[in-house]
Amino acid sequence: MSEKVAAAVSLLKEYLALTKPGIVTLVLITTLGGMYLGSKGRLEPSLVFWTLWGTGLAAAGSAVLNMVIDKDIDKLMSRTALRPIPKGVVDPSKALVFGIILQALSYIILITFVGWLPTLLVAVASFSYVVLYSILLKRKNPIATEIGGISGALPPVIGYVASSGQIDINALALFLLMYMWQPPHFWVLALKYREDYKRAGVPTLPVVRGVFITKVKTLIYTVSLFPISLIPYFTGLVGDLYLFTAVLLNLLYIGLTLRFVFSKKEEDMRLFFFSILYLSVLFGMMIFDMVK
Repeated sequence: MSEKVAAAVSLLKEYLALTKPGIVTLVLITTLGGMYLGSKGRLEPSLVFWTLWGTGLAAAGSAVLNMVIDKDIDKLMSRTALRPIPKGVVDPSKALVFGIILQALSYIILITFVGWLPTLLVAVASFSYVVLYSILLKRKNPIATEIGGISGALPPVIGYVASSGQIDINALALFLLMYMWQPPHFWVLALKYREDYKRAGVPTLPVVRGVFITKVKTLIYTVSLFPISLIPYFTGLVGDLYLFTAVLLNLLYIGLTLRFVFSKKEEDMRLFFFSILYLSVLFGMMIFDMVK
């Protein structure tokens, strides 16, 4: 491989890293899950293809724009210092253009092949993440975490609406579940990187209110997940096996969170990883035990 080709491949990898592939993958999985639920298991291949393409490009574009906005604070944090822009391998202005192009392609695809309502939801998700969270709130107020959660909560709703054509109680339940799950999931991680955020001047909850208040709010949000997770059962979307799994998962999650709250530890990454397991199993069981 020539030096020019090697350099081009290396730069391509850096641009790919700008899109936060891990987050985009999660967005695509939850969008597909929402589509399956909204269609009652009768997925239309072409609709799935275009919905995932459009939603994925929007998520990738939002991630790129977020990295452009955060370029100055990313270099101050050990967790983000090796991202493409702070380490100097990608020019911020070129990254900005890249992000805008991805966003534009997303809306063109969605409005052409999917529909106006899913396109609107994608636009709301991008706006809440890029403008409300990244630009307006992240550097000023710890409530940014809750506001930023809007974008992360919308992918399954986008999928559900794309395949069902409507926003109903089940779409709302999917949104609430994802929305209430995100803050406690993030706060456990924010406790681990509290000094990083403090050094960068980002007022996350642990930085502004301290460890104990963060633990208490984590518990409040975790407890709130219990009734929300049961909504799909009472609407008839899922069956008894889901109900049993949801009750068990919630009791475990609350128990682990209580133990963390009353412990002297200031961080608990086991709780962080359990929150991922919680969401994965809950959504998986929702799909497996869906009432058709």
